[in-house]
Amino acid sequence: MDGKVQFNHDEVAVTNKHEAFEEMFEAQLQEWNAQIALLKARADKHKAEAKIEYYSTIEALQHKRDAAKAKLKELKDAGPGAWEELKDGTEKAWDDVKTALHDAVSKFK
Repeated sequence: MDGKVQFNHDEVAVTNKHEAFEEMFEAQLQEWNAQIALLKARADKHKAEAKIEYYSTIEALQHKRDAAKAKLKELKDAGPGAWEELKDGTEKAWDDVKTALHDAVSKFK
């Protein structure tokens, strides 16, 4: 041992990739929270009967968002070996939220 610190570039690259992926999803989660708040504000402007339908849609959207948030937590808590496997599930949950949000926005126009 010559006293030099060994630097594993591959490990750092993977860690940076994981952190970037998680940060991207955190930012997306915050954006969705803001969009859901806007949808609630729009729903509040409608009559009681329409509000019920809108809030039902919003509630379903919130459940999907919460599921995606839980997947992100699993991903953050996962070790390097399970990370890639969990990443796919997280991406699927994210796609579900994107689709539901798009549908809700289209419905509320």
